[in-house]
Amino acid sequence: MAKAAAVASRKVEDVTLIAVTKTHDAAAVEAAIAAGQTVFGENRVQEAKGKYESLKAVHPEIRLHLIGPLQSNKARDAVALFDAIHTLDRESLAEALSAELKRLGRAIKLFVQVNTGEEPQKSGIAPRETLAFVERCRTVHGLTVSGLMCIPPVDEEPAPHFALLLNLARDAGLSELSMGMSGDYEAAIRLGATHVRVGSAIFGSRA
Repeated sequence: MAKAAAVASRKVEDVTLIAVTKTHDAAAVEAAIAAGQTVFGENRVQEAKGKYESLKAVHPEIRLHLIGPLQSNKARDAVALFDAIHTLDRESLAEALSAELKRLGRAIKLFVQVNTGEEPQKSGIAPRETLAFVERCRTVHGLTVSGLMCIPPVDEEPAPHFALLLNLARDAGLSELSMGMSGDYEAAIRLGATHVRVGSAIFGSRA
């Protein structure tokens, strides 16, 4: 991460490493905490509840990010447990999150997921609809959007997708970018990522 940041004349401190613990047990999380890691990512609300409710009680300094799809009916649990949600991608979810944030009096980071490859099987707002959706999140639902997130198609060079997300964020007046995983986080950092989501490069292959 430091090398990639240096190439882009950036400070590595400006990039948050999210250690993705999907399928890895609490012992793996404890080992990462002992090594100094404080920000973690999970894909599913239920798995995160079973693992992190007790971990956060023992380690109040850790922060938990939801990086997987979120069903609207899970918004209450997600807002209560997570410190950031990276997968805001539709009107009904924006409405549900707004209601739960107000009910619990919480303020968490929200990233709008953009389907930069416009893949039909993947979640996310189409690039051409992103600016209007961000504006509706702000004005209709009263949400504070922190940034944008993307997952490039697995069979394409990721850099153009990262560059597209950067340009969309600039047009939307957003400064945070969640992009880059174990195989491409260096390219993401060079193209402005503020959050990289790394799992297997830290914890090994998933069960």
